[in-house]
Amino acid sequence: MAITEGLTYTSTLTVKEEHLASHVGSGDLDVFATPMMMALMENAAMLSVAPDLEEGQSTVGGMISSSHIKPTGLGKTVSATAVLTKVDGRKLYFKVTAADEEGAIGEGEHLRFIISKEKFMSKVK
Repeated sequence: MAITEGLTYTSTLTVKEEHLASHVGSGDLDVFATPMMMALMENAAMLSVAPDLEEGQSTVGGMISSSHIKPTGLGKTVSATAVLTKVDGRKLYFKVTAADEEGAIGEGEHLRFIISKEKFMSKVK
C-alpha cells in the first residue's frame, strides 16, 4: 500500500502519575507533562502510517514543534491526532493536535522519516 496524504490516527491515554511533569522532571507541578503530550503526538503519527509500510520498515521522529496551551490533571483523558499533510520521498510531514475532555491543549508540526529497521539499528553503538 502507498503512503498518501490525509492518513490520520488518534492515540488516547488516561493521565497517570508517570505522565505528570512532576514525575518526568519537566516541571514541578502535578499536570500532564509537555514531553508526554509530544510523545502521544508522535505515537499517533507513527501509527497513522504503520499499516502502509513495507516489511522491515519503520518511521522515526526527526522534528516536532508544538504548543502546550492548557494544563490537564491526573485522571483526565488526553487524545492526540496526527494528519499526514505531505509526503516527500522518505520524509513524512504531519499536523498534530492534542485535546483533553475540555478541548484543545496543544498543536504543532511533526516530521518523521521512513527507515529500514536493520540499517537504522546497525548505527546504534
